[in-house]
Amino acid sequence: MKKVIFSAASVIFMVLASCSTSKQITVPRNRSVELDDAYTIIWNGISKAYRYENGQWLRVESCDYQFDVVQKRYDNIWKSVKSLHRIHPDYDGKAGDRDQTMYFEIAYKNLINGMVQAIINSSLGNGIGTSDTEFRKSVLTIYVPNPGKFMPYNKFRITQHYSYEEGVLMETVELIKEKNGKETPFMKNEETALIFIKSKLDKVPTTFKQ
Repeated sequence: MKKVIFSAASVIFMVLASCSTSKQITVPRNRSVELDDAYTIIWNGISKAYRYENGQWLRVESCDYQFDVVQKRYDNIWKSVKSLHRIHPDYDGKAGDRDQTMYFEIAYKNLINGMVQAIINSSLGNGIGTSDTEFRKSVLTIYVPNPGKFMPYNKFRITQHYSYEEGVLMETVELIKEKNGKETPFMKNEETALIFIKSKLDKVPTTFKQ
């Protein structure tokens, strides 16, 4: 695989903070933003969508999307912003806006039986997760807050396989309806993304061609 080069990106991050009392005001820890304040990875990829019907997975090409993730790793806390775009002209809007932005904050806490335990706060909801100590395979579960009675899913399960040496992330995002301990799949997105990291260029990457 050809070497993938990080060029440039700028993202405004949401801030998740809690106060011990209603009168307390959250004050930023830093007076300025820093360009290189963490280990930053950018993932650029595509996703193929499937719907579960009559015991089998059926392709739903109109729900496919392109996406980018800016992932900032602050030791045991990761903060990511994911932007996706559904490019298919027949997309019907049932899965939300054609363009969406999501925020994820994962705090890796304890090591239990060789697996790192995580707490998740995100714009989709909160949840828990596990990973190996090298963060090569992770399983994240996010619960939808206050799901409606007729909503076809109430939780997300995100299974990630980081192949760092190949520069590839394989991820499956499942939308699941859980009731009385029984899971019923609704949809899934099979994502494949390439890794972009900080780098220098030996020359200009592109030139105008007449």
